[in-house]
Amino acid sequence: MSARFHTTYHIRCPAEEIEARARGIAVEQSVEMPLAAIEDARILEDIVGQVAGITDLGNGVFEVRIALAIATVGEDAGQMLNMILGNTSMHACVSLVDVEIPPVFAAIFGGPRHGLDGLRARLGAGRRPLTATAIKPQGLPVPALADLGHRLALGGLDFIKDDHSHADQAFSPFVARVPAIAAAVRRAVALTGHPTRYVPMLCGDWGRMQAQLRLCRECGIDTVMMAPMLSGVATLQAIARDWPEMAILAHPSMTGGGQIAPDLLFGKLFRLWGADALIFANFGGRFGFSGAMCRSLSDHALAPLHGLRTSTPTPAGGMELARVPALLDFFGRDVMLLIGGSLLLAKERIPQEGAAFHRAVATYFA
Repeated sequence: MSARFHTTYHIRCPAEEIEARARGIAVEQSVEMPLAAIEDARILEDIVGQVAGITDLGNGVFEVRIALAIATVGEDAGQMLNMILGNTSMHACVSLVDVEIPPVFAAIFGGPRHGLDGLRARLGAGRRPLTATAIKPQGLPVPALADLGHRLALGGLDFIKDDHSHADQAFSPFVARVPAIAAAVRRAVALTGHPTRYVPMLCGDWGRMQAQLRLCRECGIDTVMMAPMLSGVATLQAIARDWPEMAILAHPSMTGGGQIAPDLLFGKLFRLWGADALIFANFGGRFGFSGAMCRSLSDHALAPLHGLRTSTPTPAGGMELARVPALLDFFGRDVMLLIGGSLLLAKERIPQEGAAFHRAVATYFA
């Protein structure tokens, strides 16, 4: 019998259909063909998924646990995503809510190369919470973006990231934008003495991303951002594996839709595949995550998991300076707070507003 791991789904269907639905997922997520057509007994025994349990949650929703063969995942994050959801993602009535992470997966994928402790060490931050903001909007020419990056960095923030919409557009090409903003942030760091990190957004195919990573390295950049569901979870894995000096912020674009529970996707899977920080839609913002979901996501990111480093919970989306005390009470010190548009409203007072934000976070637990 092959070694297996368990996946857990919530399925909405009539009670008389649930056993057939569960068996269908077990087959779909393993061999995707009629079992009667398989003549190899080893495949039937070791590869075909098995229904491990069905629980009635009430109101027409059932929890189904499927045991899948570890061997079917190989060493590829994309294949793991394919095996745990893949074809089943095309069923609107099914959502993936949990995946067991056996020790072999931790050994294969390695998790964050830096994690929360590594990010703090780079900043000399001790055990305090971290701060971040974003350069916006897209459409600004490179000199204006660099000036904005400089003014944000004068506030002494920990991380200043590209907005995820900054890609390789004609109005701010990556090869022009990144060196200019990096230099502008360095000039601010020379004035503040705080080791603020500029975080470019990687974009395009893997070939372009590797060229972008080389440029980042040449510019002295050690932290980058990418969107795993846009660029591919295997790309996240590859950056963590092949560019281990680069810390990775995972952006949440295309993670909605409800077919993968956010606490699972961010707190367990993105962490497993190498994300050092997890940007997610904070409760009370403009995207509608609940406090309970944010709590669960944060707990997964920070929980012990076969020796993997912890990922940094990074709530964002509609954040304001006035909410800082309540958010730190909620998340505790093991968090990075990201405020974007609210800081930009300060306009000519961006450095002062950024400094107030950073001070409020950095001294809260002092």
